[in-house]
Order: sequence, then structure tokens, then C-alpha cells
Amino acid sequence: MAVMTARCPCPPAPGPLEYYAAGFDDLLDSLAQRRGFRQYLTGLLAPRERNKTLTCLAGAEPVAGAQHPAVQRLQFFLSESPWEHERVNARRLERLREDPRTAPHAGGVLVIDDSGDPKDGTAIAHVGRQWLGRYGKTDNSVVTVTTLWADENLHYPLHAVPYTPAHHFERGRGEPGFRTKWRIAAALARQARAAGFPFRAAVADGAYGDVDDFRCELHAADVPFVMAIRRRRGVWAYAHEAHTPSTRHCGWPGTAPAGPATGCR
Repeated sequence: MAVMTARCPCPPAPGPLEYYAAGFDDLLDSLAQRRGFRQYLTGLLAPRERNKTLTCLAGAEPVAGAQHPAVQRLQFFLSESPWEHERVNARRLERLREDPRTAPHAGGVLVIDDSGDPKDGTAIAHVGRQWLGRYGKTDNSVVTVTTLWADENLHYPLHAVPYTPAHHFERGRGEPGFRTKWRIAAALARQARAAGFPFRAAVADGAYGDVDDFRCELHAADVPFVMAIRRRRGVWAYAHEAHTPSTRHCGWPGTAPAGPATGCR
């Protein structure tokens, strides 16, 4: 006969954060995982500088505190402990949908973008020499494609998938597992809808708007969009169907329905 043992109580997170953290306890098997989760949340929300570093998340001194036990525990929780981040993120999104203060509605937008972080090493997963928009240069980095739901009052992230440069694959871009950033972005747009987040349009900058195949894939999936396009891009439209080529079926008040994007006819 199986014997069930009671869970060990976990040191609570500060203040009201404990109520939020407790909603994820059933997804974390061990006391160490539940404690690590609370430590991570606290570090993200605490008014500290450089809160992307492990030492700052753990409240330790930069560099010199790298071997501090709290830093090592957090390192293990984030990189080695066998909890499933997809389930944790799904729970986070579920709570956002259920709370009237954050519930998504069809008047919001889905913001598609990517963000890069410089890296020193070359053996890090997904690393490569890539364009970093916020730094205005190409450098050794990890780039992540993200989606964010937003309206005029609030915004919050939905999903994130790291882009893996072609050199990580044996056959480069010819490898079946290789995906461009725009293919990742298109999949994330579909994933947002499947997760129950309605939106009026997907929006993105020229890095995505300039890609005809990306706009066509959104069109085929019946996802309305507004995309920036660079001035050097040539665009066209039938005279009797004049429209902004980077806009499709958004239906904002005071605007005429837009036609399909260039290249999608």
C-alpha cells in the first residue's frame, strides 16, 4: 500500500506575494523547488539593480557573491531542477485570464518582438553573433522571440521562445528543426489565440513587417495585423482598393477594411 507523506511547509514569500506563489505549489514537487520559486519571484520584484543576474536575484554581492549558498540554490532551481516551465507559464496565463483586472479582451493587441542579451561565452545554448536592436550592433548574444498582450491600460508577456542560430544545426538552415524568427513569431501568434487571449491585431516592427512570408502566414491563419515596413520596401495596391499594405482587417473605428498584405494575393 502506497504511503503518502505530508508536504513540508515552505518559508512564505513576503506579504501578498505568498498568496500568488502558493497558487503554483501543486506544480512544484519538492520543498527546494517551492522555496526557489518564491526566491525568484521576490528577486524579480525587489527594487534592485541588475535583477537579471543571479547574484542580484538572490540578494548577494555582484561577482564576489557568486558562490553564496542562496545564489547556488537559485542557480540549481533555474537550470537543473526538473520543474516544467510550460506548465508554470500556463498557470500564470490562466490566472491573468481569470482575474477581471487583467482579463484579455478582443480590443487589445498582440505585440510581437524579439529581445537580445549579450553573452561572453560561445558554448551557451542558442548563442551566436546576432543583431541587438537596443545596442545598435551585432554581437555575441542570445535572442528570444516574445509575444505580449496589451491595451491602453495594461500589458503583460505571454510566451517566449529562444531563436537558435543556424550554426547550432548540423545542416544549418536545411535542418528540419531550424526555425527563423518570423516562423517562431507566427507560431506564437497562433499559440496566444489557442491559450484564450483574443486580440484585435498582431503588431510588429519592420524586422517582421518586411517579411512577406510572415505576413502571408498570419493572413492564412486569419490573424489581423499591423506591421511597420521600411521605406525602401516597394508596395502596391489596386487603385480601387487603396490601403496600407502592411495592415489587414483590423477594423478600428473610422478606418476602412484593409486588403491583404503585399505578396498575399
